[in-house]
This record gives sequence, structure tokens and C-alpha cells, in this order.
Amino acid sequence: RVVILGMARQGKALARFAVAAGAEVVVSDKRPAELIRNELEEMSDVPIEVVLGEHPMSLLDEADLLAISGGVPDDLPLVKAAHERRIPVTNDSLEFMKRVQANVVGITGSAGKTTTTSLTWAMVKESGIRTWVGGNIGRPLISELNQIQSNDVVVQELSSFQLQQWTMSPPIAAILNITPNHLDRHKTMTAYIEAKANILRYQQTGDTALLSADDQGADDLRQIVRGRLRQFSLELPVKDGAFVSQGKIWLRDSMREWAVCDVGDIPLRGRHNVLNVLAATALADSVGVAVEPMERAIREFRAVEHRLELVRTLHGVQYINDSIATSPERAIAAIDSFDEPLVLLAGGRDKGMFWDTWAERASERIRVAVLFGELGQMMAELLDGKASDDRPCPEIIRAAQMSDAVQAAANVARPGDVVLLAPGGTSFDSFTDFAERGESFRRQILELPERSITRDQRNAIS
Repeated sequence: RVVILGMARQGKALARFAVAAGAEVVVSDKRPAELIRNELEEMSDVPIEVVLGEHPMSLLDEADLLAISGGVPDDLPLVKAAHERRIPVTNDSLEFMKRVQANVVGITGSAGKTTTTSLTWAMVKESGIRTWVGGNIGRPLISELNQIQSNDVVVQELSSFQLQQWTMSPPIAAILNITPNHLDRHKTMTAYIEAKANILRYQQTGDTALLSADDQGADDLRQIVRGRLRQFSLELPVKDGAFVSQGKIWLRDSMREWAVCDVGDIPLRGRHNVLNVLAATALADSVGVAVEPMERAIREFRAVEHRLELVRTLHGVQYINDSIATSPERAIAAIDSFDEPLVLLAGGRDKGMFWDTWAERASERIRVAVLFGELGQMMAELLDGKASDDRPCPEIIRAAQMSDAVQAAANVARPGDVVLLAPGGTSFDSFTDFAERGESFRRQILELPERSITRDQRNAIS
């Protein structure tokens, strides 16, 4: 008897898998039926029991396994009770990992996971190896398990939420960086780091771990590495891994070193994306991919949706969607990716983060701040507090919600500006997730009329 909490993407995939494996399955979701009509209809062909509106303790009666979806907190009373009763607690990605026979590359970090995962997948695929990608992105891999063969490669993005339940580690594992994130969920940095560390904790001596040499949080975890330690760095010529030297991406192992491509060949903006390329290169090399397919994949790679995605250029203004920037550090990385004058859209909901460094960098770099959502007032106060005689406060525009912010940003943008959506906060005050927020931004930008031009833009042109 398997009890699954959450009828979203991961919960539905695991329910189908468990039923097909012969389990008796109960899916519980705190949302009422009217809010998940589509999910219920989608699962109507699967013989499962559904409990809605609550997670009653009776769910654990006769339960052999409790599985929680990524969006379900692990400190729920029901989850705590399962631990007390010694009922194993799992999730779809762990159940996949227990059964898959292919070589698995697992990737986690506070930022850059999706780009690195997508680029690693592209490199391995370009080499001619049949490759699967998923985990925290795309379709849950447990849905593909019966199609994956032993000589395939799986590239899996893993969040701290997923890794909390893990009791095993992939043979090739990467931690890109560790900075404060999801503290509303994990409560402390120690708990957050402990969850991330599970991707390494259960590796064997023949496995490979890849850590950033430039990020203290990731580098500190070298102490638990059991197998081969590889690193990537923009600053140092690492002994084993990937690094930058003389304007090129280099790979090195114990026997030799070789160039992969010029840094200028990377089509993505920003220092953080060079780090993502370095990580993907080291991971692909660890799988056995040759330089040529790596180089082709790098040259042909384009930004993943909602990650410094160029939506449109209109009247000389670039509109960039970085809705994935749900932390101050991620928003700073987006800001630092541009030399042009910036009109920044920022806001959303806080998740227990530290904002002083964001305010310092934003006050230095942006021309106009359009602030929305629950964070708007706090951000305005922080920016104002950084003002001085030498550095006046950026122009601040307050907007009730993001739709108003988009129109306000379009009105003040001048030719040569970049209008950048890099919120810094989560989307949960107005949207279901960052992707829905990014789609809303993209739709509104594409709806801006071609021929209309604002007074500021007209004045700038003249």
C-alpha cells in the first residue's frame, strides 16, 4: 500500500508507476476537487483511491510506503508520524534511482541546475549516446523507466526538496553552488546543505563527484567525497575538471589537458553561464563524450525558457525574461549579465532571504526599478537606503502586480535599454510557479504594439 502526497506532476507519475507495479495506491491532496479537476480527469483511468482537502493520519493505517511530491513540506504532521512509525518516506526520483540500470548523472545547486542539465544532455546526445533528461525538469523520469536501457545515459536535475528523501547517490554527481535558498522550507542553511549533500553522501569509491572550486558552499562538501573529485572554475586551473585559461574552456585529468572551445563561442550571457558550461563539459567528459560533440552542443545551445531569455527587441529595447531568478543571488547574476542601462522588474514573495547585497548591486547598476508584489515595498526601502550624494537612488516605480509592472517598464524604457525581469522573489503571491510568471511576462511583451512609442523613447531618439 503506497500513499502519495500531492497530485501534481511527480505524484501522478509515481501513482501510475506504482499501480502498474501492482501496488494499492492512495493519493492525497490538500486542494479541494474543484481546484484539481484537470488532474482528477487525467487520472480517471488509473485505479487509485483519492483523499482531498486534508492529509488525515488514517492514511498511514496499513501503509507500507509514503511518497511526497516536491511541493509537499517534509515537516507535515503526517510525514513526521510516518518516520515515527518507521514507514519509509520516498519520492518519485528516488524510486526511479533505485531501479534504473543506466549510467546516471545527477545535478543539483542553488542556481544553474536547469541550464547545466540541459547542456549536459545536449552534449551526451550529440555524441550519439541515447540520452534521457528529467527529474526536476520535464517529465518525471519514472514515467520512462521501462524504456531506458543499460547502455543509455540519464541526466537528472535534482532539487533540495527531492534530495531530502534520498538514501542513495548517482554514480556521477555535481553540486554547482550552495547559496541561501528555500529557507522558508528548510528553515536553516544547515538543513538546506544537508539535503543537497545527499547527492554525494551515498556514492561509492568508483563514483565521480563534481564540485565548484569557486563556490565555498560547494567546495566545503569535498570532505564527504568518496570517489574521484573533479572541479570546475573560472578562477583556478583545477587539477581534474574544467577551467578557463587564455580565453578558452579547458579540460584536464591526471594524464593530459585539452581545449574545448573559446569562451566567446558560448552563446549565453553572463559569468554564471560560463560556469554552467564548465560544469556541463566536465560532466560530459566524465561520461566519455569527446570534445567535438561538446563543442557543437555549446555553439548550438540556446537559453532555456525563463532563463535570460530574449523575448523581443522593440524600439531599440531588449526585453529579457529571467523569471527563474527567485533568489537575490540569482537576480544579481542576471543584473551582472548586462552592460546596457537596465530597467529592472523585481518583486514577488520572499522566502527568508538576505537582500542587502542585492540592494547594493541593483542600486549601482539599474536606471529604473519597477517593483511589484509582496516584496515591492521592502525592495523600495532597501534601494532608497543605498542612496548617497555620489550614487542617487534609481527611479522607483511601484506596481500592484506584474502586469502593471510590465506596462510601466515599457513606458519608461529608452532605445539601448534592457528591460529585465529578474524578480528575486518567488512567484507564489500571484502565480503557481516561476514558469507561469515568465509566460505572463512573455505574452505581455509580445502584445506590445509595434508602432506605438512612448514619450521617453521618442525623446531619447530625438
